[in-house]
Amino acid sequence: MAISESTINEIKYRNDIESVISPYVELKRRGKNLIGLCPFHNEKTPSFTVYPESGSFYCFGCKAGGDIFTFVKLIENLDYIDAVRLLAERSGIAIEEDSYDNSLSKLKEKVYDINRETARFFHEYLMSPDGKWALDYLVGRGLKISTIRHFGLGAAPDSWDMLTNHLKAKGYSFSDMLAANVIGKSQRGSYYDRFRRRVMFPIIDIRGRVIAFSGRAMPGEDKKSGKYVNTSDTPVYKKSENLFGMNFAKSHCAESVILVEGNMDVISLHQAGFENAVAALGTSFTNEQAKLLSRYTKEIVLTLDADAAGINAAARAGEILKNTGLRVRVVSVPDGKDPDEFIKKHGAAGFRAVLDGAVNEIEYKLLSAVADIDVNTDDGKVKYISRAAEIIAQSDNAIERDVYIGRLSEKYSISRSAVTARVDEIRRSNAKKSQKKAINEVIRPKFDANAANPQKRLNPTATAAEECVISVLFSHPDYFEEAYKRLKPDGMITSLNSRIYEKICEVLSAGKTLDISLFSDTLSDSQMGYLVSLVNSDRARENPLIVLKDSISVILDEGEKKSTADIKNMGIDEWAQNLKRVIENKKRGNKNG
Repeated sequence: MAISESTINEIKYRNDIESVISPYVELKRRGKNLIGLCPFHNEKTPSFTVYPESGSFYCFGCKAGGDIFTFVKLIENLDYIDAVRLLAERSGIAIEEDSYDNSLSKLKEKVYDINRETARFFHEYLMSPDGKWALDYLVGRGLKISTIRHFGLGAAPDSWDMLTNHLKAKGYSFSDMLAANVIGKSQRGSYYDRFRRRVMFPIIDIRGRVIAFSGRAMPGEDKKSGKYVNTSDTPVYKKSENLFGMNFAKSHCAESVILVEGNMDVISLHQAGFENAVAALGTSFTNEQAKLLSRYTKEIVLTLDADAAGINAAARAGEILKNTGLRVRVVSVPDGKDPDEFIKKHGAAGFRAVLDGAVNEIEYKLLSAVADIDVNTDDGKVKYISRAAEIIAQSDNAIERDVYIGRLSEKYSISRSAVTARVDEIRRSNAKKSQKKAINEVIRPKFDANAANPQKRLNPTATAAEECVISVLFSHPDYFEEAYKRLKPDGMITSLNSRIYEKICEVLSAGKTLDISLFSDTLSDSQMGYLVSLVNSDRARENPLIVLKDSISVILDEGEKKSTADIKNMGIDEWAQNLKRVIENKKRGNKNG
């Protein structure tokens, strides 16, 4: 293991699994375990289980599982080393920098350094006489110098190589600059600055690190070069998993977050005192962004344009937020295309009044649905009520549906029973569609046991027996000698279980405690989920020693069958080695059976 076992154990001792997971998942006690809604896939019925005794978690829905390090890897989108470092930092444990050699972790650190230096370069250029063109633009947009400094805004020179040369002088290699996506490489092999003559917005993660940039062209120049140029995904940045302004908003959003569409909207709102504003990064709102917000707030206020695109965006965001447990309200900003323009015209007090008028998602959709319909005609009234019934049917709250059915019935003089019948009909139809979709698009590919151990399909009987052996030994490590006398790691049929069993043998032979964290740095995320499912299974709860012996017998028999079937494809040397192994297995079986 790259990091010493004693360090790993100390980190685990100071970070019990309940304390690590509970800030991200609302857990409820169920016997000796805890359950909650899985943070890795959308669900309404809790299938995410935490096992304090084994220091592990497992979701019976998507098959994600592991220990504290696996959880932090998945929830924070980190690699193993960075997950260990994060947990070590939280508990005040120092890790020797030379105790491991992890190329990806080192590359990430270089990219962070390059981004920080690039942000400093852009900001200093903005505040220099040469950057006056960009500073005048930002001030002209109503930003104060203090706000510009607060967000670390900058400007990219109208040059092909000023940043490249600056970073090169600081000792950074071209390959690392390319990895950070701050420079590009031409077909001729020359390097050039990716951002030129643009106002620069650094994107900062919740830990205060510069992870990317968004560059805006000057008005009038955006037609030829594109309004925005953004950092592509890098080792430290995925636009679908981050939010602009979240590094500041996280300290001001316990009650609600204002979700807007652009970087300037966020900055203008913060300057006006609304420091809980964030924006998606050049992409539609995503599940990953919703999960990030759910860790910090109780409510999302969507501020979107009142046109068709804004309505559709609200619908998409509302659907994504539906399973997070967050309240959702929607506001349509009047007299302006966006919050930035509205605040310039009406001030903070005017925007506060707009926020106070925010409605919930259903009310917003009902108001928007009538925009292009003449409800004064019979045809228009029927059309709107049908559309409204579809909107009301989307609610899973029976009381909420009843309230809006009542309002619709009263306002348009339609019998309550007729509207209710139509809503119920739509819900039944939607339920069938959802069920079919769930069957066809099961949310499991990343953690599927068959994906973790693909040989299971070809060897179901042997694999089931191998899983029993692993399960028994985690629960009853004192049976190890009994198992090892009859079954060596190379006796396992599937390679994954052979690797797991080999590690078990190594640990128990050395007289150490068997712990799933010993596998965290060598198994993939899906393989960790697979292992945790075995560790916490009850397949060997009764008569574990008999289960162990019978399972080993099955493995040996299956191995012999497989060897016999493969003999016709073997060379003479392979055949001789196989025969020797079969004889040895039979001897062990006869001696210990």
